[in-house]
Order: sequence, then C-alpha cells, then structure tokens
Amino acid sequence: MNNTLKDLPYRPCVGAALFNQKGLVWVGKRLIKPNTKLKPIWQLPQGGIEEGESADCAVLRELKEETGINQVEIICESKGWIKYDLPTGLIGNIWGGLYRGQRQKWFALKFLGTDVNVDLNTHEQPEFSDWKWLTLRTIPLIAAPFKKKVYQAVAKEFRNIVRESK
Repeated sequence: MNNTLKDLPYRPCVGAALFNQKGLVWVGKRLIKPNTKLKPIWQLPQGGIEEGESADCAVLRELKEETGINQVEIICESKGWIKYDLPTGLIGNIWGGLYRGQRQKWFALKFLGTDVNVDLNTHEQPEFSDWKWLTLRTIPLIAAPFKKKVYQAVAKEFRNIVRESK
C-alpha cells in the first residue's frame, strides 16, 4: 500500500450477527449489479454509521434497511473495533475513494421474529438477493477473502452466544 492509500481513513461501520432461536446466524447473498466483475458473496448485514448516530442505533437501522427485520434485541457488542483494508483494486471504486477500508463495531442480536419477517426489498436499493441461516463457525468459510479475518474475529468473540441461544 503506498503512502496515499495508508493516509486514507477507515469508514466507521457496524455489523450484525443475528442469532435465531436455534443459534444459527442470518447471512445474505450480496446483490451484484449487472455488468460488474464482482462475484456474489455471502455476508452479514453491515453498513455505515451516519453523522451523529450511535453505533447501536446504526446497527438497528442497517438491519432493518437490509433485511426488513426489526424484531430484535441487542445481546452485546464487540469489545473493540475490527478493521479491514479493501483490496487495492476496490479502493477508488467504493465509497468515492474516500476510505481504505472499514472499522466496524459488531453486535450480536437475538432474532425475536420468524422467517416471514425477512423482506429484502424494504430499502430502495436492496443489498441482498437471497438469505439463509448458518452456523457461526461457517461464516468465515464463505466470506470474501479480504473479510475472512473480520468474520473469524466476530465468530471468536460471539462464540458463547451460540450456546446461550439453544
């Protein structure tokens, strides 16, 4: 990474590990725009923190926008921020080239609804084309390569929640 990329800040962001009653985690398949070279990837709901917004409010807003789900309870949040750098080829193509990656505050949430509460089309720009429930330990295995370490850290930090959910 050259000096100009190193000087770029990290985008403040939140992520949601949404656990159902069986201890499984909600994961969505990213909607890929036509004529892009990107491959569809699976990821947990996440998004930017707006100016003046708290991280806990941001995670509830992002979860509602991306999944239609608002039947949740926050269980806990990550102890610190988890950072990742974008691959060099994506810098400049995402977020107007203003960021080198993201620093994320992760939340574990308990899903209080049912699968019928999921609506991927609640936002004018849908994020996901499909979704499913997976084990927490599976999430890093299906993540984009540059996000694997993030999902490994999330799985490690929230591993005890799976036991509590059952």
